Amino acid sequence: MSKRPKVWFESLNDYLYNSLKLEAARRFAVNQVPVLEPALWKNYAKELRSKIWNSLGTVYDAKLDLDYKEHGSVKMKNYSVRKITYQSRPGIYVTGNLYVPKGRGPFPAVINMHGHWAQGRLAERVQQRGHLLAMNGYVCLSVDAWGAGERSNRHGDYEYHGANLGASLLNLGETLMGAQVVDNMRGVDLLASLKIVNSKKIGATGASGGGNQTMWLTALDERIKAAVPVVSVGSFESYVGRVNCICELLPDGLTFTEESGVLALAAPRALKICNCLEDCNPTFYPAEMLRSYCPAEQVFRRLKAEDNFSYQIFNKPHGYWPEIQETMLGWFELHLKGKGLGMPKAFAGLSTLPEEDVMVFPKGKRDKKVKTIAEYCGECGGELRKALLKRNSFSEDRKRNELALLMRAEQPLEPMVHEYCDQDGWERLCIETTCGKMLPMLVKKVKKSAKYMVFAHPSGMDAITDAKVEQAIKDGFCVALVDLSGTGQTIRKEEGAHYPFHELSRGLLWLGRSLMAEWVRDLDCVNSVLRIWFEAENISLYGYRETGVAALLCAALYGEIDGVTLNDAPLSYQFTGNDVPEYFTMALHVPGFLKWGDLSLAAALAKCPVTYVNPVLSDGTKVCEIEYGVWLKEFNSMRRKCHVDANGVDILSE
Repeated sequence: MSKRPKVWFESLNDYLYNSLKLEAARRFAVNQVPVLEPALWKNYAKELRSKIWNSLGTVYDAKLDLDYKEHGSVKMKNYSVRKITYQSRPGIYVTGNLYVPKGRGPFPAVINMHGHWAQGRLAERVQQRGHLLAMNGYVCLSVDAWGAGERSNRHGDYEYHGANLGASLLNLGETLMGAQVVDNMRGVDLLASLKIVNSKKIGATGASGGGNQTMWLTALDERIKAAVPVVSVGSFESYVGRVNCICELLPDGLTFTEESGVLALAAPRALKICNCLEDCNPTFYPAEMLRSYCPAEQVFRRLKAEDNFSYQIFNKPHGYWPEIQETMLGWFELHLKGKGLGMPKAFAGLSTLPEEDVMVFPKGKRDKKVKTIAEYCGECGGELRKALLKRNSFSEDRKRNELALLMRAEQPLEPMVHEYCDQDGWERLCIETTCGKMLPMLVKKVKKSAKYMVFAHPSGMDAITDAKVEQAIKDGFCVALVDLSGTGQTIRKEEGAHYPFHELSRGLLWLGRSLMAEWVRDLDCVNSVLRIWFEAENISLYGYRETGVAALLCAALYGEIDGVTLNDAPLSYQFTGNDVPEYFTMALHVPGFLKWGDLSLAAALAKCPVTYVNPVLSDGTKVCEIEYGVWLKEFNSMRRKCHVDANGVDILSE
């Protein structure tokens, strides 16, 4: 590849992240939890819970049959460990263990949620709490979070559910956090249905991601009478720009609340927060926890429940250490058994069981009714696409307006241009917008041509090959190379070490935006600059993978695009097959996109020629002729229903 000049001598690596963190800091100040009289607080809490459920996108149905089944048990000295499944949502089954003390009961109960340990509930550190609680007279339910433990994509092969896999639910209008909340609330339903459980004495605990689940379950389910979230409480502001799991994301969350508000929803019930001084994750530093604790404490105090709200800081790294377990036991002894003063309760050492002894199913032989995230996304995406095809017609303007609302992109960006000296035949410039965006761009003109080809790549303009540039010039196009937000010279150096665009995508979603929408607006801004500053008369967009999708959505949303080419891009937002969907990055996802339509509808609305080069399925598998034929039929159907007849689609292989 020939050497191309840089637009800037120094890259703006942290500029975008710093701007998002400033926005999050502003939202922290705005979203102060109100301190109200009990009657007014009750109304406020009801409204806040409603907003949270709306953002979670999942539905809890207490009347749904639990279809509870026991698949065997292991007898211990003073308790037993049952291997169980139950139905959380229609067709969604949860795997777990029920630790049951000897005796008739009824016993108080605790739901025990795991963090991001590879084995889910089977991990020794999670098992240990089940054994400990059962030995101390509690029925304990430990369940696998969706995508973890026995609910992973391939049974017995553990994976991380918190990147693209969990984010795939967003396109359905759902969230992994919402799925976990419903799984756990149905777990509470199960506990409350057992004769051996005192349904009025149910607690919750967990560490890290499990502590996060503990907080949300306690906030949304008032049957939880006492809770101990461990190494998990910080502030929503601190999530922005940090590496946290997609299951710890509440889309739009910072637009209406802060973590202090969620903690306050536990009032006047008992909540004990445990954090560690040596935590490796800045989100969970004790200082961040205190920023949320102090405002929430005022709510507990106004409700005369200050004795039910407490925190403790341990001089330990991230984890659920023995001294924290002792603190948890003391808290539950007071608030679930009515014994003692809540002081730590010592215990002797514990042993755990081999994974295979507590697994519900033998490795590789999981019941097919235990559906994975990938399977669910494929099925639901297919159903939404079928429903779209059954519609008789669409209003073109209405679908475009709906897309703008969905992507929070109703208003185009207003640009101004900073020009630098030419170098190696390239014009160097920067587009600055009124909202503070900075987009570096290189332009190479062709004499007597008003046609422009804009190239954008998720890895930045350096990833665009000379061959592509030379071919465009040969075809009579002037060429513009642009680094979209968070790519190229605007990418953060730490971003994408394991999961590209993980931090940036999550931060934007917390603030009510999406990276895909940012790229769509960026491309529209480039289009405006080329038409105004460079007097371009014909502009085509060429994008790779996720930026190809952005190019298509830009043409569908704003118009004024004369052609779109998508290279190695998906034909659909529907996830297919059983493979883990990690081919594309977190930049792809748009909350609720498949409820709006799909890329076939976007291609129809684009009103310009669309070319797919090497189209792929969601897992990166190359599209075969039959699959492309089905999609083309779908596209033609969308075009007829929108009464669009000015564009077509072509497919090429390289």
